Amino acid sequence: MTASAALAPLEALFELRRGQVLPLPPNLARLYGNFRMPLRRPGPEVYSNFVSTMDGVVSLHVKGHSAGADISGFSIQDRMVMGLLRAVADVVIVGSGTLGADPRQVWTPEAICPELANDYHGLRKALAKREAALNVVVSASGNIDLRLPVFASGRVPVLIVTTPAGAKRLAKQKPPESVGIRSIRRGSGKIAPSAILDEVARVNPGKRILVEGGPRLLGSFYQERLVGEQFLTLASQIAGREAGDGRLSLVMGKTFAPRDPLWGTLTDVRRGHSALFLRYSFQ
Repeated sequence: MTASAALAPLEALFELRRGQVLPLPPNLARLYGNFRMPLRRPGPEVYSNFVSTMDGVVSLHVKGHSAGADISGFSIQDRMVMGLLRAVADVVIVGSGTLGADPRQVWTPEAICPELANDYHGLRKALAKREAALNVVVSASGNIDLRLPVFASGRVPVLIVTTPAGAKRLAKQKPPESVGIRSIRRGSGKIAPSAILDEVARVNPGKRILVEGGPRLLGSFYQERLVGEQFLTLASQIAGREAGDGRLSLVMGKTFAPRDPLWGTLTDVRRGHSALFLRYSFQ
């Protein structure tokens, strides 16, 4: 497949015309079409993005093959959409498991799709976003290596949200100046998403918050009813599962149906080659 074929425009199959059309640069507008985001309102606008197989697997849980690229088939169209969603974000939140699956990653649009770096830069400029989105890493244990690129490169401002014990462990590594650490005292469970957002708001006034995982972190955001929109790329592969193989689905660690099901509204469907790019809104 040639590069031009791989970057063919997405085909819009269904679109609810709600929200504000963002000023995409001409090339991004050609590739994606009209891209809308909800009208500004008080409080954060939390949205999430994942890629899944047809049978609901979002991570193969195999060393060297745990990231989303193995799910999407290394789709450049999926990377284009990921970059677009990062480009409009003020903050990108990931868990330590997502960092572990792709430790060389920095959560910027050009890192995921360098082919469109200039277009993403133009979009952020049109949206008056002067610096890269704040990268937030959530780790209760604080057992992360601050020599990794997201922390050591200085390419992005970084906030680590952790516990008092985690903060103490991280302090021993002498964090770079671009890395902030916020300690949250937790109860019996994990660090609460509402507490994460409170700490983020103290550092970054931006309202658009992108959650890229992992599934347990996303599940906790859904439990607190904080996710407004879910972007989901449906790849055309069957991954399969065996009992206890550790393969993850979109949401882990929380159960909603049948007692408290979460129903979304389908707002957008686009096709790229054999993949479907779906978008759901949640009240």
